[in-house]
Amino acid sequence: MTDKATSPWKVLIVDDHEMVRTGLRTYLMLDPRFEVIGEASSGLMALETLSNGGYEGRMPQLVLMDLMMPQMDGVETTKALLGKFPELRIIILTSFLEDEKVVAAIEAGAVSYVLKTVSADELIYAMQGAIRNMPVMSGDVSQALTRGLRKRSASQETEGLTEREREVLLLIAEGRSNKEIGDELHISIKTVKTHVSNLLMKCELEDRTQLAIFAHRNGWVKEG
Repeated sequence: MTDKATSPWKVLIVDDHEMVRTGLRTYLMLDPRFEVIGEASSGLMALETLSNGGYEGRMPQLVLMDLMMPQMDGVETTKALLGKFPELRIIILTSFLEDEKVVAAIEAGAVSYVLKTVSADELIYAMQGAIRNMPVMSGDVSQALTRGLRKRSASQETEGLTEREREVLLLIAEGRSNKEIGDELHISIKTVKTHVSNLLMKCELEDRTQLAIFAHRNGWVKEG
């Protein structure tokens, strides 16, 4: 029997595109450190197969997971699989680089988020990292994760604001005066001042300039 320390890691490929699955399988067959034991064309298929005992009784240790799939996407499948098989290591392998998707995938439990544009060597490096439960991400992905988390934080910071206060905040960020804000929203200057005071208190800031910077920093104002 092959020693566990040197036996290849069992890999499952989950992707709804057959060409992608074939390409990954063909490449990984050349690397003795990995053995592709199965493929699934959807997240639901992967979940059902593993729940029924795996591929000819064998369970993967590492999953290469597509993000956008019918029935169950990569995030949903990752949550479901790790809920049943917490020892799995999952890498999201996708063409999509969107801040919210990166955050959702990592929060679901994926070890890494890798773009399909990476080189074969970079993918192997990410897989080796996943074996050690160490995230491996490109600079672009890391930046998307940071932006996504910042947006999430900003959203939470404004949960206590009313819809009208949000409108006033955005107009302040655009450099509007109290009179201009009042005219835009059809409210009195006195009411505008009340909203500004409430915003300063809720955001824990000192003046409207800080409010404007706060809104711009969190990406609520479209530039240009």
